[in-house]
Amino acid sequence: MLKWTVIFLIVALIAAIFGFGGIAAGAASIAKILFFIFLVLFVISLIMGFVRRP
Repeated sequence: MLKWTVIFLIVALIAAIFGFGGIAAGAASIAKILFFIFLVLFVISLIMGFVRRP
């Protein structure tokens, strides 16, 4: 999932450089959403890892 976040971030940066405002905004918002989903899943997996240790 982090891979997709980076891909959408790169697409947003390239689109912003070439002046495609709508595409850049859409790709940036998708990247932001995916990043927060990744962050939540990472925190959940950390908590589950600490809980499962004996």
